[in-house]
Amino acid sequence: MTETDSAGRRPRDTPWVMRTYAGHSTATASNALYRTNLAKGQTGLSVAFDLPTQTGYDPDSPLARGEVGKVGVPVPHLGEMRRLFDDIPLTGMNTSMTINATAMWMLALYQVAAEEQNPGLEPSEVAHQLAGTTQNDIIKEYLSRGTYVFPPQHSLRLISDMIAYTVHEIPRWNPINICSYHLQEAGATPTQEIAYALCTAIAVLDQVKGSGQVSEADFGRVVGRISFFVNAGVRFVEEMCKMRAFVRMWEEITRDRYGVEDPKMRRFRYGVQVNSLGLTEAQPENNVQRIVLEMLGVTLSKDARARAVQLPAWNEALGLPRPWDQQWSLRLQQVLAFESDLLEHEDIFDGSHVVEAKVAELVEGATAEMDRVQALGGAIVAVESGYMKQELVSAHAARRARIENGEEVIVGVNRFETTEPSPLTADLDGAIMAADPLAERAALDSVAAWKEQRDEDGVRAALQRLAEDARTDTNLMVATLAAARAGATTGEWAGTLREVFGEFRAPTGVGGAVGVAEAGAELTDVRERVRATGEELGGRLRLLVGKPGLDGHSNGAEQVAVRARDAGFEVIYQGIRLTPEQIVSAAVAEDVHCVGLSILSGSHMELVPSVLEGLRAAGLDDVPVIVGGIIPDSDGRLLREAGVAAVYTPKDFGLTAIMGGIVEVIRAAHGLDPLASDAGLAARG
Repeated sequence: MTETDSAGRRPRDTPWVMRTYAGHSTATASNALYRTNLAKGQTGLSVAFDLPTQTGYDPDSPLARGEVGKVGVPVPHLGEMRRLFDDIPLTGMNTSMTINATAMWMLALYQVAAEEQNPGLEPSEVAHQLAGTTQNDIIKEYLSRGTYVFPPQHSLRLISDMIAYTVHEIPRWNPINICSYHLQEAGATPTQEIAYALCTAIAVLDQVKGSGQVSEADFGRVVGRISFFVNAGVRFVEEMCKMRAFVRMWEEITRDRYGVEDPKMRRFRYGVQVNSLGLTEAQPENNVQRIVLEMLGVTLSKDARARAVQLPAWNEALGLPRPWDQQWSLRLQQVLAFESDLLEHEDIFDGSHVVEAKVAELVEGATAEMDRVQALGGAIVAVESGYMKQELVSAHAARRARIENGEEVIVGVNRFETTEPSPLTADLDGAIMAADPLAERAALDSVAAWKEQRDEDGVRAALQRLAEDARTDTNLMVATLAAARAGATTGEWAGTLREVFGEFRAPTGVGGAVGVAEAGAELTDVRERVRATGEELGGRLRLLVGKPGLDGHSNGAEQVAVRARDAGFEVIYQGIRLTPEQIVSAAVAEDVHCVGLSILSGSHMELVPSVLEGLRAAGLDDVPVIVGGIIPDSDGRLLREAGVAAVYTPKDFGLTAIMGGIVEVIRAAHGLDPLASDAGLAARG
């Protein structure tokens, strides 16, 4: 008979790990935030690193300008890792690190910092007590998030080396988090999200198996440490079924393909951050209920419940959340876990024919897509050929079209737009947290001071060993730990491997992507305006879409490029991670009529003026510049004062309307009369 409490209630299951994705400005500021969140009942840490750290650059690199401390914390060397976790005992913490290309380096710094916290223990004893996760899924970086560095095969080697190392030396660590989260953000359907994530897992496990670093007897432990990081959208019933499909398919793959006999090692273990793609700038208070519904999708079904959950904040479409906003998201989890009766029951969907039918449908669709990828040669080939990227861009374009034509309802955006003034956004600048403007200077000073006190000969020798090992099949974790202890920097570690492995530019997926299937009246009208304006100016209108800085979130830029192509523009899009100088050079070489810049990392106030200055110096004063991104109103005003023709933010969801606005911006720059009565359509200039 089941035991009950004094109110006759069943005992609760242990709640999932509750995290908040956090990190900003400096290691010291982030450390204070972590300790505050832990004191509020958070049960794990989720570290956000800044873009230079994620892409292997030190703060003093020209490519890091404007990006330091913006989307996360800068960790250029061991000293900053010490500060990040000061007074936080790492041997008693469960830490998730969203880090990919430089995951091996960050894990090494973390391990060494933990060793220093425990001088009375042997390094191996400390390592065996560490628990946590490195995201380390580079394949999805090529497809969506963009913080890759090295070519795919070399990146897989780094992942394989980490897995082989951790399974023996840090057995409680999840060395890779197969991350379908960003696939959904890039437009993936549920079947694509399942299929591409599982194809990634197969590529990784095959690489580990083929490396010979793990025995057959230990391979089950490798499978048991593979974890997943998924997305959950507002269609929470379908999302719950998606998770049950994931569980079923992973069980079959690990049992049938890899022969794992222990059921515990075959468990589908996953954490989740619920969807940020669906959070809106318009009526952002609606994001709270969206977040709650999305959380239900990964918690309702006990047999497919998340092991760890982190929720975005209601105002992420506006800018950087404040500590209070993050607390609100944490409290949402705590109310569900501790006030509701969810954790008192077995799986409430067992026996549901509706759920079973939907799960079977998802399994069938995902299996078919997996078969297509495997027939191409697997995930790596599907990345290098551009197949998966093209499919994601097409799926995202279809979703955008459904929103614009009203088929997919977004409350407050394309329906029910009328609203009372919100006290939450009465002061827009106060509704978000501003990044510390002195963070970059602090990081530069930190690197300079660090290099002054270290043993340069020791660093040089450690990096030379790293390069030599990289040219062989030697596991690189040992040399990486040696470099961390010697005092090398993030940029030096990555730079050494760049020299050996080379770099990679992933396919954009724009060229072959399927855009709008049928042109409605609005797109037809914009096409005519594009054609007519081109005739007046003596040729087809040319639009340069640029991604300056280290921001790799290219979904918006890709959708703008696809819709611009559908509207009749000649589109020049060279992908992510361009310097302002490269963008200006492309504008000159292609003789463009307009430059569109997409920046989501918060570095717009540093990078956009550099592009404007470069265009003026090149004699292209008449080429208008438009900017899109998560840009606070106050920054938008400053950008327009600096010469930007129009600023677009997430609430400007109508891509075709934006195309019309671009036409009018071009006409105005050339002294042409407006073509439409609603001149400047959608241009917030």
